[in-house]
Amino acid sequence: MNVPANLKYTEDHEWIRVEGDEAFIGITEFAQQQLGDVVFVEIETVGDNLAKGDTFGTIEAVKTVSDLFMPVGGEVVEVNPKLESAPELVNKDPYGDGWMIRIKMNNADELNDLLSSKEYQENIG
Repeated sequence: MNVPANLKYTEDHEWIRVEGDEAFIGITEFAQQQLGDVVFVEIETVGDNLAKGDTFGTIEAVKTVSDLFMPVGGEVVEVNPKLESAPELVNKDPYGDGWMIRIKMNNADELNDLLSSKEYQENIG
């Protein structure tokens, strides 16, 4: 299973890629496999300043609907525009074109509480 070493992970199966004081967030390959075919991603939090652990949206798959959680606190500055017409990108490329939101982080120290690639792999077995 693909668990890129350059990302940090949550126990809820979100990943975060930091670029300066901003970060991209999505769900892991493991999460998208568990969900099955993604049919809709709903994120209406652009402009909102959310705390670590807050829900930033929902993801709907054929099997279920799941909440999406903030790995760190920050302001949601962008939702991936491609997901509106192509939610299946979450399945096809969860770490690339399937990213969900871009945020401006409030406190980069919160990254220290997240899992490394190795820790995440151990967590999912």
